[in-house]
Amino acid sequence: MNTAALIEELRRSALYAECPCGGEFKLARALMFDGTKPFPPEAMLIQQRLKKESQERMDELKRQRHIARTRPAISARSSNIGKSLEKILPAMKDFKWNLPDTKFLGEPLDLIIFNGLSKNSVSSIDFVEIKSGKGRLNDHQQSIKEAIERKKVSCEVFR
Repeated sequence: MNTAALIEELRRSALYAECPCGGEFKLARALMFDGTKPFPPEAMLIQQRLKKESQERMDELKRQRHIARTRPAISARSSNIGKSLEKILPAMKDFKWNLPDTKFLGEPLDLIIFNGLSKNSVSSIDFVEIKSGKGRLNDHQQSIKEAIERKKVSCEVFR
């Protein structure tokens, strides 16, 4: 039996096939052709679509790999720059707090300013987190900010 006759017999059959991706399908509904001859136009269209989808997936994978390789390096540089700035920022001319009243904490917030401490009369306390660019508060910092805003702050003496 030649290939064309076999394909024709399969088309007329009631046979089912199992797809490697799962599920069954009726062979009569499948696009069957002789692979030793030129692809039929319908098969060419499917092949072109699949190649395009495959290329798009590869391009997206390359983009994601590039992001995965570069983002940590950028974040590390930003973090290191930020940590250095935190230490010198209080000496900058635009720093609005009195330097002797400023205490560097670093974590979870950068600074605590005891306004008036240098004059032995603290009138208020400011909690300061230094961010640059599009930096955002992390979850811990955000929860601290919210506790302060809700006035959930106390002072205790431990002996």
